[in-house]
Amino acid sequence: MRLVVDLNRCQGYAQCAFLAPDVFALHGAEALMYDPQPDDAERPQVLRAAHACPVRAITVEDESLTPATGRAGGPRVG
Repeated sequence: MRLVVDLNRCQGYAQCAFLAPDVFALHGAEALMYDPQPDDAERPQVLRAAHACPVRAITVEDESLTPATGRAGGPRVG
């Protein structure tokens, strides 16, 4: 799993940090820090966090390739 957060879009609502605190953290009032490659055990929390983002700043990609397309497969949120 790979995460990309559009930090220009992020408004610091911190829903992600509340729902997946081992992956996302707010430092100061608005600086979001996150693990771009969290452990797969965090997947349910990360997906909930991405869906909860009011500005859809979080993209979740599965790193495995689909055999038919050769592109990254899995859920994409954002």
